Amino acid sequence: MFLMVHLVPGDPAQVLFGDAPVPKAQVEEVRHALGLDQPLAVQLARYLRRVLTGDLGRSLKTDRPVATDLARAIPSTTELAVAAMALAAAGGVFFGIVSASSHNTWLDSGVSTVALLGISFPTFWTGLLLIWLFSVKLDWFPITGQYSLRNLVLPAITLGWYAGAILARLVRSGMLEVLRQEYIRTAWAKGVTRRRILAWHALRNALIPVITVASVQFGTLLGGAVVVETVFARDGVGRMLVLAILQKDFPEVQGAVLVLALAYTFSNLLADLCYGSIDPRVRYG
Repeated sequence: MFLMVHLVPGDPAQVLFGDAPVPKAQVEEVRHALGLDQPLAVQLARYLRRVLTGDLGRSLKTDRPVATDLARAIPSTTELAVAAMALAAAGGVFFGIVSASSHNTWLDSGVSTVALLGISFPTFWTGLLLIWLFSVKLDWFPITGQYSLRNLVLPAITLGWYAGAILARLVRSGMLEVLRQEYIRTAWAKGVTRRRILAWHALRNALIPVITVASVQFGTLLGGAVVVETVFARDGVGRMLVLAILQKDFPEVQGAVLVLALAYTFSNLLADLCYGSIDPRVRYG
């Protein structure tokens, strides 16, 4: 990421002065103060040394520590990602079970169609459609803002629809495979109730791949927040990243990407830790 941001056209030192004409000597003085006149290898070594001590640098535009700006933005992005993941997990598992238990019926076809639309629609297009319908036409929810539950509904649905659609399709295919197993037929023969077979025997054995994909989708939601926060004007890490890219604010770009990458890695670690509680073969292997 450090090397990529240096390939972006534009001089950060010149960006600090805006459109005002500035003598070249003054620009070079700022470049020297920021260390931008050093070779990239030297700049990278200095940056890594600061990161290892918790120093993400200072914003070129606001002159505030990047860590301070991130601390202000992370709660909003976390709130949005968790809400979207909750909707995706609950909706994906529920509709996946409904689709599998109603295989080859109109209900199965309807759920599959909605899931296909969720996967096919770009996130920004989904957000604009929801704004047009529920904010402009029906006036049910506000278009922008982030200080109430009503402000969270549309962004969470926008961000969670894609992940929920993938989970629903995965749960459906996993449940259909499990329901064909012999131990399921044995449970039916013993008179076990339909609800217990679906919830305890079938779903539990179909959850391992779902947990894997859900952890990856949570990281994807954090990346998708970049677009959704821009569409709904939410002050989160995503919108902070977009503005930093437009303003050539290298330290904020690097800090925001680093936080998103760490969150993505941490979500995958949590998935690995959850395997043992779902599948005893993982716990005792």
